[in-house]
Formats: sequence, C-alpha cells, structure tokens
Amino acid sequence: MSANAQKNRMTRRALAAAAGLATMGALVAAMPAGAHDRGHGHGHGHGHGHKPRTVDVQLLSFNDLHGNLEPPAGSAGNVSETQPDGTVKAIPAGGVEYLATSLRTARKGNPYSVTAAGGDMVGASPLLSGLFHDEPTIEALNKLDLDVTAVGNHEFDEGATELARLQNGGCHPVEGCYEKGKKFKGADFPYLAANVTKEKTGKPLLKPYTVWKKNGVKIGFIGVTLEGTPDIVTANGVKGLKFHDEVETINKYARELDRKGVKSIVALIHEGGAPASTSYNYDCDSPGAGDGISGPIVDIAKGITPKVDALVTGHTHQAYVCTVPDPSGKPRMVTSASSFGKLYTDTTLTYDRRTNDIVRTSVKSANHIVTRDQPKAADMTSLISRWNKLAAPIANKPQGWISADINGRGSTALEKPLGNVIADAQLEGLAPADKGGAEVAFMNPGGIRADLVHKASGSEGDGVVTYGEAFTVQPFTNMMNVVDLTGAQLVAALQQQVSGSNEASPKILQISKGLTYTLDLTKTGAARVVTDSIKLNGEAIDPARTYRVAMNEFLAGGGDGFPALGQGTNKLVGASDLDMFNAYLAAHSSATAPLAPPATDRITVIR
Repeated sequence: MSANAQKNRMTRRALAAAAGLATMGALVAAMPAGAHDRGHGHGHGHGHGHKPRTVDVQLLSFNDLHGNLEPPAGSAGNVSETQPDGTVKAIPAGGVEYLATSLRTARKGNPYSVTAAGGDMVGASPLLSGLFHDEPTIEALNKLDLDVTAVGNHEFDEGATELARLQNGGCHPVEGCYEKGKKFKGADFPYLAANVTKEKTGKPLLKPYTVWKKNGVKIGFIGVTLEGTPDIVTANGVKGLKFHDEVETINKYARELDRKGVKSIVALIHEGGAPASTSYNYDCDSPGAGDGISGPIVDIAKGITPKVDALVTGHTHQAYVCTVPDPSGKPRMVTSASSFGKLYTDTTLTYDRRTNDIVRTSVKSANHIVTRDQPKAADMTSLISRWNKLAAPIANKPQGWISADINGRGSTALEKPLGNVIADAQLEGLAPADKGGAEVAFMNPGGIRADLVHKASGSEGDGVVTYGEAFTVQPFTNMMNVVDLTGAQLVAALQQQVSGSNEASPKILQISKGLTYTLDLTKTGAARVVTDSIKLNGEAIDPARTYRVAMNEFLAGGGDGFPALGQGTNKLVGASDLDMFNAYLAAHSSATAPLAPPATDRITVIR
C-alpha cells in the first residue's frame, strides 16, 4: 500500500469516527447482540506505566461479496437463525450501506482492529458492479477500510491482466474510463495470491503475504485461492498461470514470516466447508456436535503448520465459526461469513508482546448479521446512486422483443414458458462442438427471478426487452457448464426433482426442446417420473450412453437437491447464463418479428 493510500485511510477513519459520534446511540442499539461487549483492545496485566504484556487485536472478516453492493434480493438476501425454541427464522441481511455501518460500529472501542476478506470480492456480480468490471465494488471496499484480501476463483474470471488492473488502477483497456476526468484508482488494500505463479517465470502473480503493523504489534496475512481454480474458471481466465497446493504454500510462507520475526499469522483461504447446520449461529463446537464441519477445508486446516493462528475461509458461501485441530492437536479457529455481505466475523486475537505470538487459548470468534434495520452509511448510499446513474443507459439497452408476457417467476405451472426459453437459449449457445457439444439443457426453476413483461407499468408497451429486464430475470450471472452424464444419471436427476430433499416440495427442472417425459403426480417419490416416457429427440434414453448436458454452475455443483447433476465429468465452462439469454433474444426476435411465448408441451403432467 502506498504512503498516500495509508494516509488517506487514516484520515477516512478519523473522519468516520468523528461523524459517528452523533449517531452513536442509534448505531450501538442496532448492533448485533454481543458485538459491543467484546474485546476492547485494552490489554491484560498491570503495566504501571509500561505496555501491558498482551493486547487484544480485533480481526473483522467477510468473504464472497461478489459485488453485491445493493441488498441481495429474495432468499439470496436472507440469513438463517436458529431461535431459542429450535425454530429457524429467515432474516433479511446484506447491502454495503449496512455492512459499512456494521464494521464501523464494531471497530469502536477497538484501537487494534484489522479487516480482512477471504476472496471472491468481485465476479458473478449484479448489474450495478458487473457492468463496470467491478470498479464500484473496489471503490466500496476502499471506503470499508478493507486491509487485505485473498484472491478467489472469481477474481480470475476476466484474467490476470484485469485482476492486476483492479489492484493497481487504470481505466478499462477496452471501455476506457467510465466517468469523464476520473481515473480508476484501484484497490488501496493488497490482493494476496500466494499459491498462484506465472508459468513462464515461476514467480508469484501478486503478493503472497502482507504484514499489518500497529504500535509494535505485527500480524502476517497469507492469502491463497483453491488449488482447483482452473477447473471452475474459463481457460482464458487462468491462461499462463499455475495454481499450487494450499497447505504447502501456506506452510512455506509461514516459515518465511517466522524467520522475519512475524510470529502471529492468519491464513486467508478461498476454500471452505459445510457446517452441520445452515444457521449462522450454530455452535460448531457444542458438546455432541461431533464433526461440526465437513468438506475440503477440514483436511487443509489439519495440514497447515501450527505457526498459523487462525483461518479465514470462503468459497462455499456457508456460515461457520469452528475449531479444527492443527497438526500438533491444538484447537485453531476456522471461520466463514456466508456470502454477499450478509454476515461479518468478529474474532479477538490476544497478542503477546513478549513472544510476538497469539495466545491461542484466548481466541474468541462469532458471526454477526449485517441487519437492514440499522442506519445506512451515507458515503455508500452516494456511491450506489452515482453508479446507478451511470448504469442507466446500459440497463435500458434493448436486447430483444416479445409479442406477449412470457412468464417465469409469476407462472404457477411446473413447466414455465420463460423456463423453456432459457433452457433453449442455453442449449443453442452450447450445442456447437467448440462450445461444448450440448445435447440437452437443464435450468433450475428458482433461478428464474422474474417474468418478461410485454407492457410494464407506465411504459409504451412496445415489447422491448432491455438489458436491465433480462438481468432481472437472470441476475446471478452463473457461468454455464457442459458436462458428460450417462443416461442413468439423467434419469436419476429427473427423479430427484420429486424425491429425496425435493420430495415434499418438488423442484421441476426447466428443460430444452427435444426432451420429453411424463410426470405422474398421483404416485409418490421417484416413481412420479415415468421412466419409460423419457425421450430425447424421440428416442428413449439409453442408460449406458454418455450425453453432453448444459446447465449453470449451481446445478453442475449438485445444487437444489440434484446430486446426480453434480456427478458430471469432462466439464467445459462457457459464457454466463445471462449472455446466453441475451444472445438468444437477439437471434430470435426483432421489432417486426417479436418472440412469442413458447408452447409448454415438454412435460406431460398427470394429476
């Protein structure tokens, strides 16, 4: 970080503290329970004029923001909270205006406070950030006083050159500067990528670590992304790069920091796990919880040197605060704060000035909800407003034309007209051999967030579909995948629509043209899918044959209760679902020949 950036940060924090005094009462009242009565950084022991031996360092952390500056909509904006009576409540959360208030409130009374992130700050972002190659999000993170972040896989969506621009600044190489006379300054916090090297030179792509210092207190941060990043990012995004083992890399740089006298170390790891409960306030370490967390992060945590004192993780979009034993058997904190800025983690690291190390037995941590009933941060409101004005001309750009309403979210039918359009768009875009050779496409119904409306309220009713309207339908910007699945796996996936976790509340996949079958709702479980009726282009599905299947990355990961779809092999990553949707609208409609609602005759339903 440059001297100017550090000076600017100190000035901002001083101003923020001064501005916050007037609304201190309101802010404290809005704080998550317990946030204001935790570590105050006063240190321990009796100094009598000398510095106390220990000092509490507050580590605030979050992960997987994905450019969600505005509060995430729908269920994606909820946090699950287990109530005292055992019921689970959904609480709306997130939005950078509230995240800023939460972090600024949490910092009060904590003179030693550092803020870190676990990667995927950008990428797969909503329109407001994604349209501008995530410059708005970097600006917001600067205002949040983020001190350091690891890279995540989505930081590589647009390649290493674009990642370097986000770090160092400069206007976009193709689109230029978005505001007249204003050059993008880049991040005033370091992106860490310890396990990413350049193939040609073997040198790290970005800084592997950084050391945060204050009044003699030193904490090293090592940042890595998951070793499997090339498997989930387009080839262009990782061209010329090598991704190395997380454990080996962290251990290597922990030794280097140790040799430099930095004994307190935090690893920022863009890889995660799954807690036994989806509630953010689940106690991972409660008696009888057993293995409170599972997944890749467990083995990683068990392999990382005891020199590392805490792990901030991400990638799985889960919420957990767990201890996992290090190689010496000593408990070590492993945290993750869900996604989209809905939670932040507050960890107290007790720093021993004599050993320069963290007293591990004193580490405390908890996740807190970024509630929407607290004051908005005015500087973030201003930032969002500024970028929304810039987005308007792009959001209003026509993508296609429709002759009547094409209902998706608003359709109560199992086979939705807009679901058919989206699935057909995905099949058409990924059918060419060089795009994946897809033969069939699946779309999850919950991913269709709106309808295409022919005559919106107050509009001219000309049937134009704008970019903003298309984005509202497909806001997740999921990358499309094409995978190999056997006929038997295809049949299993169709059965999983109405069985297993989906039996009580079926999730009917939207399917591309050519695939037909019968759904008999008079039966129960998997038997509702009449297997003899399943045909592709008029031919029965062959259980032993391999089919090329297109779907978004959420489904390809087995999401929505479709483990069979997560068994795909020979994966090819394509363009985003939104790009496929817009390309289809452009190819199949015009002002004089608008797209008509398609027939819904692919699934025969018996009730």
